Amino acid sequence: MNKKRFFHSDKTLQECINAYFEYIKGSYRTELIPSKKNPEELIENIVWNREAEPATLSGLAFFLGFESRQEFDKYEQGGKFAKTLKRGRLRIEAEYEKKLHYTSSTGAIFALKSLGWNERETMLPILNGNLKIEIVDNGIPLASSETEIET
Repeated sequence: MNKKRFFHSDKTLQECINAYFEYIKGSYRTELIPSKKNPEELIENIVWNREAEPATLSGLAFFLGFESRQEFDKYEQGGKFAKTLKRGRLRIEAEYEKKLHYTSSTGAIFALKSLGWNERETMLPILNGNLKIEIVDNGIPLASSETEIET
């Protein structure tokens, strides 16, 4: 883990951000084990040393050595390498955005909203303060009573 005070250049900071994204992929090794169907046949088995984890803004801030998210946010707004941190945040937002295409995307929606995303309602413009609605006849006239319905 790095401390932010050691960032002497954008390049160094970018390398640390890349290292965070590499770190969260987890770490595993493969072992050859006998197949259950045929014990003489060896198959590859993945053994995780460290499970993969999702990208998070707090995780990135912690990995980079910040003391809090607020400190990270403040540095991102006006620090020497703010542009590089903004790109790191954007990478995390991109990860959340990808998760919107999953069946259960509630967590990603919450995370994106906390990062400033919002839902927008589309409002139709009203001309001169009046809204004109026109109903167009589109088929068989409706019956006005049950006696007009043919069976």
